[in-house]
Amino acid sequence: MAIASQTSPGADTSLQELAKRHLWLHFSRMGSYGEDHEIPLIVRGEGCYVYDDRGNRYLDGLSALFCVNAGHGRTELGEAAARQVEELDFYTLWSYAHPRAIELAARIASLAPGDLNRVFFTSGGSEAVESALKLARNYHRMHGKGQKHKVIAREIAYHGTSLGALSATGITELRSQFEPLTPGGCHVPNTNVYRWPEDRHPLWAANAIEERIEFEGPDTVAAVILEPVQNAGGCFVPPDGYFQRVREICDRHDVLMISDEVICAWGRLGHWFGCERFGYQPDVVTVAKALTSAYAPMGALIASDRVAEPFMQGTESFAHGFTFAGHPLASAVAMANLDVFEKEDLCGHVRAKESEFRQMLETLHELPIVGDVRGAGFFQAIELVKDKETKESFDEEEAEELLRGFLSGELYRRGLICRADDRGDPVIQLAPPLIADSEQFEEIHAVLHGVLTDAWERVRR
Repeated sequence: MAIASQTSPGADTSLQELAKRHLWLHFSRMGSYGEDHEIPLIVRGEGCYVYDDRGNRYLDGLSALFCVNAGHGRTELGEAAARQVEELDFYTLWSYAHPRAIELAARIASLAPGDLNRVFFTSGGSEAVESALKLARNYHRMHGKGQKHKVIAREIAYHGTSLGALSATGITELRSQFEPLTPGGCHVPNTNVYRWPEDRHPLWAANAIEERIEFEGPDTVAAVILEPVQNAGGCFVPPDGYFQRVREICDRHDVLMISDEVICAWGRLGHWFGCERFGYQPDVVTVAKALTSAYAPMGALIASDRVAEPFMQGTESFAHGFTFAGHPLASAVAMANLDVFEKEDLCGHVRAKESEFRQMLETLHELPIVGDVRGAGFFQAIELVKDKETKESFDEEEAEELLRGFLSGELYRRGLICRADDRGDPVIQLAPPLIADSEQFEEIHAVLHGVLTDAWERVRR
């Protein structure tokens, strides 16, 4: 894989200057971009790769942000949007409907497990989670239990940035800047089994949810929200029976179970929905990102018939919505995207190739800096440690130097886009497009092995 060049007369300096002057990047330290540090400028994509303004190629090992599942450069998705413009450019779902939203809602319902039959569109993931939390509160209120308003989520879990979704997010540094948050967010331990004592019961974390519900008072808790595989912290997978126990707990205390699948749906774990991978039936599912493979912004909550039923009677209404939710162009793109998934059996491809991808990552255990490899499907993480025997991690200063001072930039310089993250212990996360195959796995291994070897040498100094 070619190493990215540092300077080139072909770079578009005018765009770089405009970006530094006017564009406010998300979750970015804007002060770090100066004369000696340019903003990465991605200008083209094809398959599993993207290209910068200098012509350097990068393997997109994160599917942009866990979302370009069908791969880059699918012109048929753009063509679907163009055809839709010729028919209907836009109309709202506020008391109206249009063909593409109807067709897409029906198609999603046909793919969703159990009685998840009612689709409420949003413009993205945070909106989907926000909508699910509001729905849970309203559902209980309509059953005469308006005091049920709290949500139980997991520590370090990320559920979005809007104030309601942020109350469920369990990452302190993302919450503290915006407090006080929407009341009701409660947090319990996650399933980072690598950091558990060996004798801990496998359902300890699930049982902690019931303990928290009982502590808060079951008559005050509206919902539990969980990702099938927790993203933040590094792809925490559930122990066997975890979600089944959570389902029992929710049923026992009249609490809705929300499966946040903004990342885990649409093939990321080898199934249409992550809950199918782990064999549980939620009351509500939130989706976004790969519903359109990110070719257009779109999200949705999918509610069971039981949850939706009170809002379908007489003069009742779920008084909530977004202008662009279910946009005709986004709906058309989503339909074309699902066509690609079905035609190329992308879910089946992930299931067929998951073991090869994982085995490649497992070979990195030979490196002293690699403590754990975990994940599911095409959603994997490598936890980095100072000592494999004791599992000693890096302190805050060391993690800053390792991740931001070296790994993030060096991985990119060597042609691999992935996530070096310290929300929790330091990890590298990988989530390539679902079309990735042996060739891409070998490229990922070559870059990771070299960079992590160099990282360990820096640690030892």
